[in-house]
Amino acid sequence: MSDVKIPPGRVTPWHQTNWDWRAAGNFIGGGSGTGLLFFATLAAGSADAYRIMALVALAFIGGGLTCVWLEIGKPFRAINVFFHPHTSWMTREGMVAVPVFLCGLAAAWFGGGIFVGMAALLGIVFLYCQGRILQASKGIPAWREPKIVPLILSTGFVEGAGLAAVLSAVLPGEGPRWIAGVLLGALILRRIAWTMYFKAVEQSGLPKKAMDVLRPFGAKFEMLGQLAPEILIVAGIFYGAVLPGLTLVAGLVAAASGWWLKYTIVARAAYNQGYALPVLPVRGQGEVKPGIKPGWTK
Repeated sequence: MSDVKIPPGRVTPWHQTNWDWRAAGNFIGGGSGTGLLFFATLAAGSADAYRIMALVALAFIGGGLTCVWLEIGKPFRAINVFFHPHTSWMTREGMVAVPVFLCGLAAAWFGGGIFVGMAALLGIVFLYCQGRILQASKGIPAWREPKIVPLILSTGFVEGAGLAAVLSAVLPGEGPRWIAGVLLGALILRRIAWTMYFKAVEQSGLPKKAMDVLRPFGAKFEMLGQLAPEILIVAGIFYGAVLPGLTLVAGLVAAASGWWLKYTIVARAAYNQGYALPVLPVRGQGEVKPGIKPGWTK
């Protein structure tokens, strides 16, 4: 579609203000918590270490949900979130959160058993719901791209593996040495998911201001959020005996970069659809002209 110069206003895309840092906090806490709940089953070196990891994971999830509660205009009506499971992924997220906490607390209490696996699997379902919440937000082009779902999943895995690597290094018991390899694999998956997501939004088009956020962020993210922890992990594999803290630092950087990614997409690149015309209407028998989509890259 042809683009024309139109003064900014409610025609060109504008930045939505309903979801701010508190909404980003939900995705940050939910992704980190569910990812850690999953990898705690693999990285904990003892039952006590697992208990601490599980409680930290639940604290992340609870903190994220608290951010959403603070964002609601009438927080005491939060119970309404449970009333639309047939249409709302946010409702499904809230409904899954209940068994996640119950199984997570039971797993922390017993330090093992069937509740550990149940909590881990339910956490992945919770994380999937978060990805679908963004995809279902059709009015925000940076969110509605279907490839945002694998991006949210892979980022949650990176955050969980990174936090698991950090905690296993400082908690009682000796964590598995291969957790660094697991983190490296999760980072590679996130690199693929980010590349696919960014190429998809480039091809389909975004509001120009949203792309002005994502393009410079992507260059920094690939260097600081991806390449840096990958190099640290490889160095830790070869020089871990001399510098054991390399994997720990890599885990911190990997998790923090996931938080950075979610904050950027949810809070900074959240430009609305704006308005467009498929074709320009004409009076009488004039020639139909190409439509307009002001404020878009395509």
